[in-house]
Amino acid sequence: MYRIGVVSLFAELIDPVARHGVVGRACERGLVELRHESPRAFTTDRHRTVDDRPYGGGPGMVLSYEPMCGAIGALRTCLPKDSRALVLSARGRSFNGALARELAAAPGLLLVAGRYEGLDERIIEAEALEEVSIGDYVLSGGELAAAVVIDAVARLLPGVLGHEESGERDSHMDGLLGYPQYTRPEVVDGMAVPEVLLGGDHDRIRRWRLKHALGRTWRKRPDLLEARVLSDEERELLAEYRLEAGSA
Repeated sequence: MYRIGVVSLFAELIDPVARHGVVGRACERGLVELRHESPRAFTTDRHRTVDDRPYGGGPGMVLSYEPMCGAIGALRTCLPKDSRALVLSARGRSFNGALARELAAAPGLLLVAGRYEGLDERIIEAEALEEVSIGDYVLSGGELAAAVVIDAVARLLPGVLGHEESGERDSHMDGLLGYPQYTRPEVVDGMAVPEVLLGGDHDRIRRWRLKHALGRTWRKRPDLLEARVLSDEERELLAEYRLEAGSA
């Protein structure tokens, strides 16, 4: 079982991911366990205060050291040794497919969802938290980002997806965007499914899909191709795609 622990003030924003879809089924089957811990449980005042004003002035409030570290410490006792420990932060390393695979290969995962103006910096230092961002924008808190990470990681775990290859065929899993997909009817509103997908020639289908994955990536995310060493077949298929598109 892969264990995930989340430190959050608003667990109700993350819980739905463990009740529905792929992750929900994984939890039901005992492949994934999701635990929450609130820093409010580790406060000592009657108001259960978890934040305070920032030193040096400025707007907003900052999450305090003691309650956050108390919650993190409590979850660490429930997680395997050497579990990865992340804090969701707009200033962190970009979350992508490669990082998702790293996390799925770890023995467990600890996620810290911040709020307000962030965490006391000493929490990140003392707990050796890795800062990770799901995009160049700011959310009201880290809960939604944590849900994204949980979903992306869980689907890579052994036995979670229904088809053993489906995770590897997802967009970005091979560094390319996904190829076009079609289903019945064969013709709708004058638009037909590409003939190659109807013939049953598996190698032609594989090459068509690879060509269109390369072409879609070239059109929409050329940065991904810049970081990729193309095989001879991939160079050939991309050149064929560009010629057909009139951009050779």
